[in-house]
Amino acid sequence: MSSQCLPVARKRGASLSVALPALMVAVVACAGWSGQAVAQSGSGGMTYDARRGVYSFASGIEHALPAVVKVTTMGRATSGMDDGPKALQGGSGVIIDAAKGIVITNHHVIDGGRSFTVDLPDGRFLDAELVGADEDTDIAVLRVRGSGLAQVAQVNSDDLQTGDLAFAVGYPLGLDQTLTMGVISGLNRTGRGDTIEDYIQTDAAVNSGNSGGPLLDSRGRLIGINTAILSGGMGGGNDGIAFAVPTRIMRFVVDQILDHGEVKRGQVGLVVGSLTAPRARELGLNIVRGAVVHDVTPGSAAENAGLKRGDVIVSLQDRPMSNGGSVQAAVGITTAGTRLPVVYLRDGREARTALTVEAPVTGKTYLGQSEAIARGMTVKPVSGGLQVQVVEAGSLAASAGLKAGDVVTRINGTSVDGLAAFGRLVQGQDKLAVTVLRDGEEQSFDLAR
Repeated sequence: MSSQCLPVARKRGASLSVALPALMVAVVACAGWSGQAVAQSGSGGMTYDARRGVYSFASGIEHALPAVVKVTTMGRATSGMDDGPKALQGGSGVIIDAAKGIVITNHHVIDGGRSFTVDLPDGRFLDAELVGADEDTDIAVLRVRGSGLAQVAQVNSDDLQTGDLAFAVGYPLGLDQTLTMGVISGLNRTGRGDTIEDYIQTDAAVNSGNSGGPLLDSRGRLIGINTAILSGGMGGGNDGIAFAVPTRIMRFVVDQILDHGEVKRGQVGLVVGSLTAPRARELGLNIVRGAVVHDVTPGSAAENAGLKRGDVIVSLQDRPMSNGGSVQAAVGITTAGTRLPVVYLRDGREARTALTVEAPVTGKTYLGQSEAIARGMTVKPVSGGLQVQVVEAGSLAASAGLKAGDVVTRINGTSVDGLAAFGRLVQGQDKLAVTVLRDGEEQSFDLAR
């Protein structure tokens, strides 16, 4: 895996041409070749343009395009006589509030910048102010001041279904504004490298430079922010697997940043992983949807709610939980004091309780577990290091070759003697050289995001 801007390994679009003939037949049948432009559904979707004699999604998408912008992050030149601003990296963004000039992009697009510019589709460019950013969800908020700005409409990402059409818009590979089309390939994807994950997966083509741009539905409404690609090749190009932060998570983060200048989220004291088929068999269950409780922090909200190691959470806050990432995301977009109803399985029987979200506990121990979970694994302290308990399928840890039972002894050559040390060594690092003990032998793995 790799990630560029998309930072490749952290963070695509098969053509739908094979599916279009069937759609065309349906639309033509409805139109009766009457010369009228017929919408596929409601006011959006594919229409037949009788004047040009073509089928197009333009009528549903074109109103959103003026709100999609190019973001450039400027730093300070580090060598030579010129000490003026220097472009560090770039990406895409989308205006969600024209009146207030609010632009959404990715944290990794603006990371390390001193100043920022936003290029509008009409040729203007504006200076941008960084309002705030959240590394855990890879969301950043910029503000611009200008007249005649456009904004994109937003919809609740919870209403999405696999198979819905999706359109990615941005400025990839140095090109001007580019639109690609695909479908929603999956929902609730996790393990890609951010602490709070519940990604939308799409096959709409996404490449370097698309980061921070919008993922739209067929009516041009915002459903997510493009943030990551999964690439099997050395070049980190489009392989048809891209991930977007859903609007449900984006909206929470943006509101927190606008209200407080930072994201204030709570915690419940749970360490969870996804319910895999082998683990389900161990627990005597015939389902593979849910989150297995691997550990409960003493004195935490989870312990007070009666949750124990081995419980399987299937619903939280009246939302079905598909995997461990779903629980992390649900808790990660709540504030202290929020009450979360929980449905869980214990010994195959359903039970109910409620968690009251607590204010976060600062410290490297909590950070260490969070950083491990963000990379798709859970760990526990043992003599000589940290033992990997669970590795999420398809995660960064799994891609690197780590396995349950491995004992992590060193990170980038430095000994790991507990969760606090792990948190200190991995925080903010995109590339890790991980040394583990496996069957009594030392092995090394490169863990990148």
